Amino acid sequence: MDIPMSGPRCRVLAIVNQKGGVGKSTTAVNLAASLGEAGKRVLLIDLDPQANSTSGFGVRKNHQDQCVYDALLNDCSFAELAQRTDEDNVWIVPASIQLAGAEVELVNVISREMRLKTLIEAERHKYDYVLIDCAPSLGLLTINALTAADGLLIPLQCEFYALEGLSKLLDSMRLVKTHLNPNLEVFGVLMTMYDRRMKLTKQVVQEVESFFGDIVFKTYIPRTVRLSEAPSHGESILIYDSKGKGADAYRNLAKEVMQRG
Repeated sequence: MDIPMSGPRCRVLAIVNQKGGVGKSTTAVNLAASLGEAGKRVLLIDLDPQANSTSGFGVRKNHQDQCVYDALLNDCSFAELAQRTDEDNVWIVPASIQLAGAEVELVNVISREMRLKTLIEAERHKYDYVLIDCAPSLGLLTINALTAADGLLIPLQCEFYALEGLSKLLDSMRLVKTHLNPNLEVFGVLMTMYDRRMKLTKQVVQEVESFFGDIVFKTYIPRTVRLSEAPSHGESILIYDSKGKGADAYRNLAKEVMQRG
């Protein structure tokens, strides 16, 4: 596969929240597409057995011969597994339900927490950004993502319980930082499913901003039907509804990500 070499710095971001339904895969797909549109070379690694990022890019998750599981456990490289998407400058390492068994199978593997980091290090010179779409859990796959990442991008839904359980994620981050990845930080917090008409939305945003401060992105991802529909068509919002509010929001998020480095 012919992938041109990137610049000297590649940022590895784990998109993570142990809660489901907060917009992790939506953000992974559409941020990757927006960075690619801006001319950045992006590798998206789908580390969730549900494989929503995989299907979100139109890859049939039950019809590929190999997936990220084979890299973690069968010594395949990401160079072998990465597939080019329909988006400019974006490649994906797909997932499948087979990945569900990896949590158990990795337990007896030497340096099990470092498997993903080793795979990424071999390929990061080819990309400007590597995004990791994590499962909604704090298991061994997510620990691998935290060990491999430079920073965490945490999507939070604009709902009453947005911060509930987040302390467990931050505790896990601190443990990984202490024992496995001393450079790990929270890169940014992203408010998703934002509805400015709702008073609760504004209250939740204020609460999150008072907790996290300046690391909350200024871009809020709106709650739109088009964003919800795009994955069922195997397309990013940039292709499915290029001029809509969702596409504009993810383009603005990509600008903020690039400004942060």
